[in-house]
Amino acid sequence: MTRMLIVGPPGAGKGTQASRITSAYGIPDISTGDIFRENIKNETPLGKQVKAIVDSGDYVPDSLTNELVTNRLLQDDARNGFLLDGYPRTLEQVHFLDQLLDSKGQKLEAVIQLVADQDEIVSRLTKRAQEQGRADDSEDAIRHRQQVYLRETSPLIDVYRDRGLLVEVDGLGDMDEVAERIKAALAERGIVPVGQRDESVA
Repeated sequence: MTRMLIVGPPGAGKGTQASRITSAYGIPDISTGDIFRENIKNETPLGKQVKAIVDSGDYVPDSLTNELVTNRLLQDDARNGFLLDGYPRTLEQVHFLDQLLDSKGQKLEAVIQLVADQDEIVSRLTKRAQEQGRADDSEDAIRHRQQVYLRETSPLIDVYRDRGLLVEVDGLGDMDEVAERIKAALAERGIVPVGQRDESVA
């Protein structure tokens, strides 16, 4: 029963760590981006609404995002836990998730925050953009995305810090090292990988 969120600035390796976490803890990685794409691809009624909104250049409203996430959390693989990536993004979504979990007698165990020096990330992403020939990914554009992330997530991080759920992990360095830091930080809260749980039961 491991229910967690993962947050981190663009370029901090959140996607890589999310896949490692879900593999180690036996829970699905639930990304709002993936949910949107899957519903659009399958042309579900909600997917058609999302496509129309995205095609017009608007943001998907909280109400629709909440509905899509609710539907995903009701699927069998999320019954025993999940790692949410990209949700919640607003305080309204935080409150909705609270109510949704409360209604099922559930709660979050941890919010993993990958912390990384902004200049280090900008340097890393600028170098990668140059290597891949992505001229539109300028340093200014990268810094802008970092600022948007900070502005949008700071209120959410404050909420989860106040609740004692925030687990801050240095997101810079070798991917394996970061993964081990996450495991160690979660272990301090009694959250251990599936294999270790089996050993403790035995």
